[in-house]
Amino acid sequence: MSAKIKNILGELNQSQLFTLIAVVVFFATGLMANGQEKLTREDAMNLTLKYNYDIKVAEKDVEVANNNQSILNSGYLPSVVANGSVGVSGYQGENQTANGDFSYDPTDAYNYSGSVALNYVLFDGFGRMYNYKQLRELYNISELQARQIIENTVLELSNAYFLMAQLTESVSILKNALSISTSRMQRAAYSFEYGQTTQIDLLNAQVDVNNDSINLLNTTQELENARRNLNLIMGREIETDFVVDTTVSFSMPGSKDELVSQAYQRNVMIEQTNSQLRNSEFALKASQSGWFPAVSLNAGYNYAGNKNPAGAFVTGSYNYGPQAGFTLSWNIFDGGTTRVRNKNARVEIERQQVLKEQTEYSIKRDVLNAHSSYQNALFVFNAEKANLETAVKNFERSDDLYKQGQINSIEFRQAQLNLRNAQNNFSIAKYNAKFEELKLKQLAGILLED
Repeated sequence: MSAKIKNILGELNQSQLFTLIAVVVFFATGLMANGQEKLTREDAMNLTLKYNYDIKVAEKDVEVANNNQSILNSGYLPSVVANGSVGVSGYQGENQTANGDFSYDPTDAYNYSGSVALNYVLFDGFGRMYNYKQLRELYNISELQARQIIENTVLELSNAYFLMAQLTESVSILKNALSISTSRMQRAAYSFEYGQTTQIDLLNAQVDVNNDSINLLNTTQELENARRNLNLIMGREIETDFVVDTTVSFSMPGSKDELVSQAYQRNVMIEQTNSQLRNSEFALKASQSGWFPAVSLNAGYNYAGNKNPAGAFVTGSYNYGPQAGFTLSWNIFDGGTTRVRNKNARVEIERQQVLKEQTEYSIKRDVLNAHSSYQNALFVFNAEKANLETAVKNFERSDDLYKQGQINSIEFRQAQLNLRNAQNNFSIAKYNAKFEELKLKQLAGILLED
C-alpha cells in the first residue's frame, strides 16, 4: 500500500471507531453462531407450554378447581362423628337416712360416655345435585380460562419469535451492506490515489461505512434484547444463547364462513360464555331446593355410664346400644330469602344470554376483520417479494455500472439503500403475514392445532 493511501487511512482511523466495533461484532457473532442451538418455533412452543410462569399459575388454578369438583366436596357422602367424655363431680355432702347420716367423698362420683354418629342427607330438594353440577361447570370454566392464557401466551411467544427472526435477518442484511460499503470505501481510496475521483467521494464512502456500522450495532443490540425476552417467555435462563429458524410457510385456515362457523364452536371466549350460562341455569335449580323438604338418615352407637358416691340410692349405672332414625325438616317460610335468590338467579341467566349474544357478534366481527387483515398481509408480502426481486436486479446492474465508472457513488449508494430497504420490508412483511395468520387461527379456536 502506498504512503499516500496509508496517510489517508491514518486520518480516517479515528473516525472509524464505529466501523472497527462493527467488524469485531461481525467476527464475534460469526464465531458464536457455529455453536449456537437452533430453536424452531415448535421447540419454543413446547418449552413455553412446559415452563412459562403464567401457564404454570393457570395450571394451579385448574388444580384447585379440580379439587373443588371432587366427590369429597359434593355433599353426597355421609358424615361420621365420634364423641367421648369423662366427668368427675366436685360436690361433697351428706345423705340423711333413717339409719343415720352418711357423708360421701366427691372423688367417688364420675360419669363417662362415648358415641359414634352417622348422618346422611337422603333428599334436599335437589340442591346438592345442582350444586355439584355447578362445581363441575366451574372446573370447566377454569380449564377454559387456562386455555385462553395458553393461547395468549403462544401468540405472545410467536410474536417474540418472529421479531427475533426478523432482527436476525436485519443483522444479516446490515452485515452485507457494511461489507459492500467497506469495499466501496477501499475502491474510493485507490481511485483517489490515482486521481480518478475527488476526496469528497472517499469521505462520502467513509460516512456511509460509519452509518452502516451504527445501524448494525443498534440492530445487534435489539436482537440480543429480543433473545432475552424470548427466553423469559419460555421460562428458561435469560442468557441462554440460541438462533431461530427464519423460514416461514403459510397455511390458509379456511374461508370466511368456515372460520366463523369454527369460531362459534371452538373459540375459547364463546365457550366460556356458554359454560357461564349453564352454570347460571344450575344456580337457578339449586336456589329452588329451599321449596322442598329435606330428609336425613341418622344412626349411631352410644355408650354411657356413671358412678355415684357412696351412700347414693343408686351407686352406678351404664347403658349402651345402637340407635337410628329419620329427620324431616321443611322450611315452610324463610322470610322470602329463597324467593329473592330465585329471582336473582333468573336475572343472571338473562344477563348471561345477553353476554353470549354480544360475545358471538364480537367474535364474528373479529374473525372477519382478521381474515381481511391476513389477506392484506399476504398481498403486501407478495408485493414486497416482487419489489425485492426488482431491487436485486437494479443493484446488480448499478454495481456493474459503478465499477465501469458510468454512475457516481451517490447513485450507487441509492441503489444499495433501495436494496437494503427492500430486503427489510420483505422480511417484515413475511413475519407480519404469518402473525396475522396465527391471530386468525386463535379467533377460530384452532391455534393450538397449528
